[in-house]
Amino acid sequence: MPILLNPNREKSLLRRHPWIFASAIKHVDENHASGSTVDLLSSEGHFLARASYSPISQIRARVWTFVDEPVDKEFFRKRIRKAIALRNMGLDTPLTPALAGGARAEHSGLLDHQHDTNAYRLVHAESDGIAGLIVDRYDDVLVLQSLTAGSEFWKETIADILVEETGIKNIYERSDADVRELEGLKPITGILRGAPETLLQITEYGLSFQVNIATGHKTGFYLDQRHNRHRVGEFAKDRDVLNCFCYTGGFSIHALANGAKSVLSVDSSADALALLEENIAINNLPAERHTSIEGDVFQLLRKFRDENRSFDMIILDPPKFAPTAAHAEKASRAYKDINLLAFKLLRHGGILFTYSCSGGVDAALFQKIVASAALDAGTDAAIIEHLSQGSDHPVSLHFPEGAYLKGLVCVKG
Repeated sequence: MPILLNPNREKSLLRRHPWIFASAIKHVDENHASGSTVDLLSSEGHFLARASYSPISQIRARVWTFVDEPVDKEFFRKRIRKAIALRNMGLDTPLTPALAGGARAEHSGLLDHQHDTNAYRLVHAESDGIAGLIVDRYDDVLVLQSLTAGSEFWKETIADILVEETGIKNIYERSDADVRELEGLKPITGILRGAPETLLQITEYGLSFQVNIATGHKTGFYLDQRHNRHRVGEFAKDRDVLNCFCYTGGFSIHALANGAKSVLSVDSSADALALLEENIAINNLPAERHTSIEGDVFQLLRKFRDENRSFDMIILDPPKFAPTAAHAEKASRAYKDINLLAFKLLRHGGILFTYSCSGGVDAALFQKIVASAALDAGTDAAIIEHLSQGSDHPVSLHFPEGAYLKGLVCVKG
């Protein structure tokens, strides 16, 4: 049985937004299995889309296609091929749909070609037409993250297609994000295909990074910040740098490699800081210019303020404070707090790289928060650049929620 919508609730689908909330539904057969494919009909019974069904989530249906076509293995094969093709744009010799015999290509995508990297996002969920599915490539390993009932239903089929279409035989699963609970799904991690190593080494812009795909944040590394790490490096020469929420030191490594006078890296995870020290070593960077501190960033920023410490550049890349709009007010206070402290710690002419990855805080609100922080810090500042996620994290024009990463580069007056 299809899902029948309430009157006038098809407007979002007509704009090709892929989500249908429970409140929009007039009738649904509750016997539909979690993740199964259903048709979405207008209140008059007209076909609107074909979607996956989630009986628990408030997002009750996520669109696969707005066309009356089968949703089967070949459907997902076409979507994955399209995602691969998007990452291949600009290559003289694109990655073929399937690498013969599983051989590794000299260049495996647009990002390899332009930015000297062997790690990038291959499938970006709704923006690549496969709702709830994340696939990241780390050299010869794929890391798959299934976040919704629909992607879970088709996970094994999709894993087979990924092997067939990329020639990569090793797939590790990191379906352990909290949002799975909203879909009634338990966390799952482990080997999905092949025999992947879990501690890998990747490269970007000529620098190397150790990545633990089994225990690291997200799928192991913040691939979405690749270009922004490079921008930090371009500003870092001869500056004293403070990197907050540093994780395994992506920004710190780029700063050191580009001539920072000193880098202080702060994170609450001893394991992440240990990997940061390894990353300094494998890149042969001057360890004497770097210091790590394990601790709570909020507390340490206040301590630095009380000690009258100051820096030429500060990087704020905190975890997701507001996963949904319902958390925006509380998150706004946290964002304002750290940005206010950062402005106080910046020297005149200093540069602040500040980010939010919270879906519940849009770009306009984030800019207002940072502006309010500067005002309360009693300082003038100017935005010289807006930053976002990399080109391997595309944003569908019909799904603005895909633009989750917001960044500002501010100069203190």
